[in-house]
Formats: sequence, C-alpha cells, structure tokens
Amino acid sequence: MASVKLQDLRKTFGSVEIIRGIDLDIADGEFVVFVGPSGCGKSTLLRLIAGLEPITHGELTIGDRVVNDVPASARGVAMVFQSYALYPHLTVRENMGFGLKVRKVARAEREKAVSKAAALLKLEALLDRYPRQLSGGQRQRVAIGRAIVANPSVFLFDEPLSNLDAELRVHMRSEIASLHQRVATTMIYVTHDQVEAMTLADRIVVLKDGRVEQVGAPQELYERPANIFVAQFIGSPKMNILKADTAAALSPGGSLPLSATQCGVRPEHLRVGSAAQPGLPGTVVMAEYAGAETLLHIQLENGDTCLALHRDGPPPRVQSAVTLTAEPGRTYAFDADGVAVHTSS
Repeated sequence: MASVKLQDLRKTFGSVEIIRGIDLDIADGEFVVFVGPSGCGKSTLLRLIAGLEPITHGELTIGDRVVNDVPASARGVAMVFQSYALYPHLTVRENMGFGLKVRKVARAEREKAVSKAAALLKLEALLDRYPRQLSGGQRQRVAIGRAIVANPSVFLFDEPLSNLDAELRVHMRSEIASLHQRVATTMIYVTHDQVEAMTLADRIVVLKDGRVEQVGAPQELYERPANIFVAQFIGSPKMNILKADTAAALSPGGSLPLSATQCGVRPEHLRVGSAAQPGLPGTVVMAEYAGAETLLHIQLENGDTCLALHRDGPPPRVQSAVTLTAEPGRTYAFDADGVAVHTSS
C-alpha cells in the first residue's frame, strides 16, 4: 500500500492546458473517486499517476518516491481500463498471470498468485474458460484479477463499469467496494457517474476544466457544496437553482444573506401542496413516474422550471396548479459567482 501526493500537477498538450495545477493528498488505503463531466481531465489525471502520460509540471509522489521520471512498470500501480483488454486466445488463468509471466516470475509463484486472486473474485470455476465464454461482468472481474495478481501499491480504475448494463453496474459496484475492504489497498477510481462516486468513495474529488472544485466525503459534498457546479453535479436529480427572491416563498421564516443572489434547493427537499396552500406557486408541466416516487417538472410564474420529487400519495396531475415549500434548513445560498455563501435555517 502507498499514499499518493500531487503537488501543482499540470499537463499540457501543445498550447492547451488540460490539468491546471492540482494539489491533492491521498492517504494510504484510501478509496478516492475522481468525478466530473466529459473533458474535465479526470482520465488524463489518472494516466499521469499511472505513468502513461508525461507530467508537464509539478511533482507526483507515490509512497516515499517522487515518480515523475519513473516508468509505469516500476511505479507499483495497476490499472483497470474501461475496455477489458483481455487476450482472446488466452484462458482466464493465462490472462490473469500474463503480467507475471512477462516479468519472468516462476510458474509456481504465478499459479499461487492467480489462485489467490481467483478465490478473492470467485473466479475459480472460470479459470480454464476463454474471454468469449464469459459475461461482461465476469470479463471485468478477470481484468480486476489481473491487476490484483500484480500486487500493486495503488489500484487505478478508469471508468471500469461504463460498458456494463445497469443491473451489472450495481452488482460490480458492490464487488469493488467489497474488494477494497478485503485488500485495504489505495484505490483511485475515475467515473462520470456521480452515483458510483457517492456509493464507493471515502472521498470524492470533483473536477471541472482541469481544476479541483471541491474535495470531501460524499455526505459533505451533498450537504455542503462549495459552489453551484458541485451542488448540481452531486445529487440526482440535480439541485434547482432559483433567484434569491424566491427563498422567502419557499421557506417562510428563512432568510438569505445580503450577498446571495441565487437560491438552491434539491428536488427531494421540496414539498408539493395544493394551490390553496402557502408556498411558491407553479404549474405541473410534466410527471415522470418511477414507482416509489414521481419526478415533477413544475413551471414557476417567472417561467423557470423547478424539479420536485413526490413520494407521498398520488402525484398531482399535469397542468394542475401547485405550491412548493422547502424543508427547514434545506435551502442553499450562492453569490453572483456561484460560490456558496450560507445555508439558511
């Protein structure tokens, strides 16, 4: 196991700066997730750590070594990619042990390492099969097993579940979380899916345009977002952002600081009442039924659309007049630059 430290890390391709001065400390044994929209630099950052791209500026330390000029094969990291990258002509056993064979590790030692990883991932019955005989989830487990066999100090995952269907993604999330508990090795995981980030991470690093917007535990980012970008990226459905003057109608008795120009409230923290009740008035223009809850699209009198999750009883009909109120202490204030100012009570 090893800690990972990034100091003013930068990466440019020609005149274009992709990673723009990132400072980050990842503790030994920690599970950290890089999350952000496409093009934010999260996969590039992972490749810099792996040694697959040269660092333009800054310092990268793994354990007690500065590894800027250390080749990927000597950094003590193992990477699991979005594509399984299995050799089709090799069995599961041979795929998992291939890296050790290239390094000329003795056969008995290779077999022992493969057997141990296979038991960890419940692959014992599949060792003599070929990739074409496996499901998508089984192939991804083989790719993870190949990384485990390398016995790295740091595991790197680059969107490993994006090729799987929804049910398999849920299953593999629990597999990876369980793996981390068992091997207790530092893991850095890249995804664009904030649900994966929230369910897997000890800490989440939210990236935008090659910069870190906020670092924190999932609950911290959900409850205390540093700015509008984080507030809307973490949480599904995303947070509503409204003009500050709506706060009084949403939260009777609540108040926002004078510097606040925008008010945020999550759909799950809104309550939908009849038109006769106090609150922010609007009209239901769309309803997305999802069994236990219905996502309502509500058009406000100023033309803005607000999302609200309705869970209690039959939802109001489309085109019906309603009012919205926020749960106490669940509105957020942001200034003109989108920076969090204060959470009202």
